[in-house]
Amino acid sequence: MPVRLRKMIGMIIIVVLVIVYALVATTFASLLLGTSPWWVHLLYFFLTGLFWVLPAMLVIKWMEKPAKPR
Repeated sequence: MPVRLRKMIGMIIIVVLVIVYALVATTFASLLLGTSPWWVHLLYFFLTGLFWVLPAMLVIKWMEKPAKPR
């Protein structure tokens, strides 16, 4: 697969990942953490704000692989 195509596909995957992840994390928080203390909200949003990076790193690693020589 050409590098430019791989980067375009990876960019689309990352944008979709961030949107879906934000919607799921926010929905989960609003449904289950409504009556929790402020520090639980702070910890939850801090951790969920960091966890999206893990799948994004895998996509970026895939995007940056060198092209196979022909």
